Order: sequence, then C-alpha cells, then structure tokens
Amino acid sequence: MGIMYFVRHGQTVWNVENKICGATDSPLTEQGHMQAKRTGEIINDAISAGRMHIDMILTSPLSRARDTAEEISSQTGIPVHTEVSLTEQNFGRWEGTPRNGGDFAAAKQNFCDSFSGGESMLRCAQRVYNLIDEITAIPEKTFLLVAHNGIARIVESYFRDMTNAEFAAFGIKNAQIREYRF
Repeated sequence: MGIMYFVRHGQTVWNVENKICGATDSPLTEQGHMQAKRTGEIINDAISAGRMHIDMILTSPLSRARDTAEEISSQTGIPVHTEVSLTEQNFGRWEGTPRNGGDFAAAKQNFCDSFSGGESMLRCAQRVYNLIDEITAIPEKTFLLVAHNGIARIVESYFRDMTNAEFAAFGIKNAQIREYRF
C-alpha cells in the first residue's frame, strides 16, 4: 500500500480579498508564510516521531505553492521538485473576480468550459490524474503534493467518488495536510 500527502498553499493576498486566483500568481501574506512554517513543523514532528515519511515534495510552480513547499522543505530537509501538472486551473475571465459570485459558481458546473481563454475542468483533471497515476505506480515512494484548492478538489475526486455538488463544495483550508492511501 502506498501513501501520498497533499497540502494547500498558505493564505494569499487574493484569498484575503476574496478573489479567484486560479493561474494568477497571488503571493502569500505574512500569515500565509507563518501557516507554511507551522505546517513544516507539524510534518517534521511527525517524521521525527516515525508517524510519517516523505521522499519528495512536488509543488505547483505558482509562487504561493512554491513558497509553501520551500518552507516545508526548510523545516524537514525534504527535496522539492516543481511539477507543472499541479498548477492551479486557469479560470480565464473569472480570475480576479469575487470567489462567491453566483455566475462563477454556475460556470464551474460546465466541466468542458474553458472560461474564455482559461482551462476546462476536464483538461485540468486529466493532467492531475495523469500525475497521480504516475505516483500510484510507485507505491514504495511517498510524495507530498503542494498545490491549490482546485487541485485538492481533483485529487480528492481521484480517490473518492463524488457527486457534482460534492465536488463543487469540496475544499481544504490554507496549509492543511491531507493523506491518501492507495
């Protein structure tokens, strides 16, 4: 049996401003940096106690995830590799608009829509699923993926059947750790 971990990046400027980040590179806030550091400490404590083992951190290239991954690495010594497959979905015309907008919520129900220049949910899921297929093919290695809430939703759907409503409602907190067994 293999294990994979997932961490969402720390708080960003646009998280605070309630804007859709997507592929736009919104930096971590001071609180986001502290969340990343605390997550690194939690992981390091678990590793030291023998409750966790991680061979490599794979991170989205966007600075909010990369900075979170680098902070975890500085706490644990685990090497970091940038993985473009973990880049957040590009929400096209919706990036920078309010997260809780009703029109955006309705648009996300159309999994084949690329949002006028963005990326469809299906194409995003394809690249993330392909990466997870590669990871699960080598269960003797344990990876920590550091990415985004939209990617967390897709990772969750890889390991658990979900209705469209469950998929749309799923999310994790900034710097939260999730474990997946396969």
